[in-house]
Formats: sequence, structure tokens, C-alpha cells
Amino acid sequence: MTDSDIPTPVSPELCDVTEHWPVLGRRHVSGALVTLRTDEVAMPDGDVVARDVVEHPGAVAIVALDNAGRVLMIRQYRHPVGRLLWEIPAGLRDIPGEPLRVAAERELREETGWAAKRWHVLTDCLPSPGIITERVRVYLARDVAEVPESERGPARKHEEAYLLVAWVPLEAAVAAILGGELHNGVAAVGILAAYAARQGGFARLREAGARED
Repeated sequence: MTDSDIPTPVSPELCDVTEHWPVLGRRHVSGALVTLRTDEVAMPDGDVVARDVVEHPGAVAIVALDNAGRVLMIRQYRHPVGRLLWEIPAGLRDIPGEPLRVAAERELREETGWAAKRWHVLTDCLPSPGIITERVRVYLARDVAEVPESERGPARKHEEAYLLVAWVPLEAAVAAILGGELHNGVAAVGILAAYAARQGGFARLREAGARED
């Protein structure tokens, strides 16, 4: 067989698509924030297998950049992994009917005391699709300004009462991610996406109200 006899592989369309394999049974266990369910899923070959799924309301996250090219980061205690993690501001979609941009504006203001005038969608991601339904929309926020204390919302409590807030050069944050010093997945996605998008002047980003697929 010569090279000319080998069929040229056809590349599939590079786009995630919706797909639902049949669920033949389901059990639920509710928690304080999430629900764990076990689905009995029918495989295409006829096998039926159990798959655990954590139902999550979803979240928004924000890469806020200032005019000096610094990214706004927070350090927060994360009990499940037993670490203080440097992250980007983020929060749950836990207010029914609240637009995603409004949720992002609220989280940025409440967690960091900053607000932004220019908003774009940076990326959408599924942090751990093998186990959890969580969807995260990551925004790029620019033209930032500090918010007066009286306009920041409720006082921080629990882990958020101990947040550290810092402005970090974007290049330094990228280097820390690639060097294995930062571990939060959504922060890595957002910061690396912002670094890549900046190469084109952010020209290809979607509007803040873009539909979420």
C-alpha cells in the first residue's frame, strides 16, 4: 500500500453538541448546595451502566483587567482540597432569573469591591463534565473602578471573610499557571483565554449578552 492508497481522515466539526443517551433509572441524594444522583445509562451497545452525577446550579467568573494589564485575583480557602487557592472572582447562579452578566457584576462587586464598565464573554466551560453538571460563563471585565464601601453589598462571611485581593500582572499569572503554582481550573481557563485574546486586541470576543449554548 502506498501513501496515495491511504484514505485522508475527515476531521469532525470542532464544536461540542448536545447529546442524551437514554436513562433507565435514577436515584437522588440531596445536599446543602448540590444534589447527587445516580443514573442508569443505556450505552449504544446495549449495556446499562451506573453513572454518578452532581447537579450544580452553575456559576459565573470574571477576569477583570486594569489599564496596566493586571488581572484582579483573590485568595480563598477551599476546604475540599485543603488549600488556599488564588482564583478569579466567581460565584453561583443562585438567584432565579438573574441575567448572567448581572450575576457577574454582583460577584465582582461583593467579592473584590471593584466594578467594570466594559464586559464581554471570554469563554464558557464545563469544569468537570465527567461528574458534575456545572456550567461556568467567564467574562472579561475592563474599565474598572473601585466601589465605595457602602455600595459593595452584604458583609463577607465564612471563607469569604478571609479573602485576600490582589492585582497581578497577567503575564505573571500565566507563568504561575504553567509553572504549576496555581491550580484553580476556572482561573486557569479564564486567565489563559484572556492572555490569548489580548494578542488580537480582544476583537473576537462575544458580547456580554451572548447566548449560552
